[in-house]
Amino acid sequence: MELLTILLQAVAGASAGYAGIGAGIAAIGAGIGIGKIGGSALESMARQPEATASIQSNMIVAAALVEGVALFAVIVCLLVVLG
Repeated sequence: MELLTILLQAVAGASAGYAGIGAGIAAIGAGIGIGKIGGSALESMARQPEATASIQSNMIVAAALVEGVALFAVIVCLLVVLG
Protein backbone atom coordinates (compact mmCIF):
# COMPACT_ATOMS: atom_id res chain seq x y z
CA MET A 1 0.00 0.00 0.00
CA GLU A 2 2.82 2.40 0.76
CA LEU A 3 4.33 1.89 -2.68
CA LEU A 4 1.00 2.78 -4.30
CA THR A 5 0.74 6.00 -2.28
CA ILE A 6 4.28 6.98 -3.20
CA LEU A 7 3.59 6.35 -6.89
CA LEU A 8 0.35 8.35 -6.78
CA GLN A 9 2.12 11.29 -5.13
CA ALA A 10 4.86 11.19 -7.78
CA VAL A 11 2.30 11.22 -10.57
CA ALA A 12 0.43 14.12 -8.96
CA GLY A 13 3.64 16.14 -8.70
CA ALA A 14 4.58 15.41 -12.30
CA SER A 15 1.13 16.36 -13.61
CA ALA A 16 1.51 19.83 -12.10
CA GLY A 17 4.72 20.34 -14.04
CA TYR A 18 3.18 19.05 -17.24
CA ALA A 19 0.17 21.30 -16.75
CA GLY A 20 2.48 24.31 -16.53
CA ILE A 21 4.17 23.27 -19.75
CA GLY A 22 0.75 22.79 -21.35
CA ALA A 23 -0.34 26.30 -20.34
CA GLY A 24 2.82 27.72 -21.87
CA ILE A 25 2.32 25.81 -25.10
CA ALA A 26 -1.29 27.03 -25.27
CA ALA A 27 -0.18 30.64 -24.88
CA ILE A 28 2.56 30.28 -27.50
CA GLY A 29 0.16 28.57 -29.92
CA ALA A 30 -2.40 31.34 -29.50
CA GLY A 31 0.24 33.99 -30.13
CA ILE A 32 1.37 32.28 -33.32
CA GLY A 33 -2.22 31.80 -34.48
CA ILE A 34 -3.23 35.41 -33.89
CA GLY A 35 -0.03 36.59 -35.58
CA LYS A 36 -0.84 34.54 -38.67
CA ILE A 37 -4.42 35.83 -38.69
CA GLY A 38 -3.24 39.44 -38.48
CA GLY A 39 -0.54 39.00 -41.12
CA SER A 40 -2.91 37.34 -43.55
CA ALA A 41 -5.54 40.01 -42.96
CA LEU A 42 -3.08 42.82 -43.63
CA GLU A 43 -1.88 41.11 -46.79
CA SER A 44 -5.43 40.64 -48.07
CA MET A 45 -6.30 44.27 -47.23
CA ALA A 46 -3.30 45.41 -49.23
CA ARG A 47 -4.43 43.34 -52.21
CA GLN A 48 -8.09 44.38 -52.05
CA PRO A 49 -8.56 47.65 -50.12
CA GLU A 50 -12.31 47.86 -50.81
CA ALA A 51 -12.92 44.75 -48.70
CA THR A 52 -11.13 46.13 -45.62
CA ALA A 53 -14.23 46.35 -43.37
CA SER A 54 -15.27 42.77 -44.08
CA ILE A 55 -11.74 41.45 -43.62
CA GLN A 56 -11.31 43.32 -40.32
CA SER A 57 -14.52 41.98 -38.84
CA ASN A 58 -13.69 38.42 -39.87
CA MET A 59 -10.18 38.82 -38.46
CA ILE A 60 -11.50 40.00 -35.09
CA VAL A 61 -13.92 37.05 -34.86
CA ALA A 62 -11.19 34.55 -35.75
CA ALA A 63 -8.74 36.09 -33.26
CA ALA A 64 -11.38 35.98 -30.53
CA LEU A 65 -12.02 32.29 -31.21
CA VAL A 66 -8.31 31.50 -31.03
CA GLU A 67 -7.98 33.46 -27.81
CA GLY A 68 -11.00 31.67 -26.33
CA VAL A 69 -9.51 28.26 -27.06
CA ALA A 70 -6.19 29.32 -25.52
CA LEU A 71 -7.94 30.61 -22.41
CA PHE A 72 -9.85 27.34 -22.11
CA ALA A 73 -6.58 25.37 -22.37
CA VAL A 74 -4.93 27.49 -19.67
CA ILE A 75 -7.96 27.04 -17.37
CA VAL A 76 -7.84 23.26 -17.85
CA CYS A 77 -4.13 23.26 -17.00
CA LEU A 78 -4.81 25.31 -13.86
CA LEU A 79 -7.56 22.90 -12.84
CA VAL A 80 -5.09 20.02 -13.17
CA VAL A 81 -2.57 21.82 -10.98
CA LEU A 82 -5.05 22.94 -8.31
CA GLY A 83 -7.43 20.00 -8.43
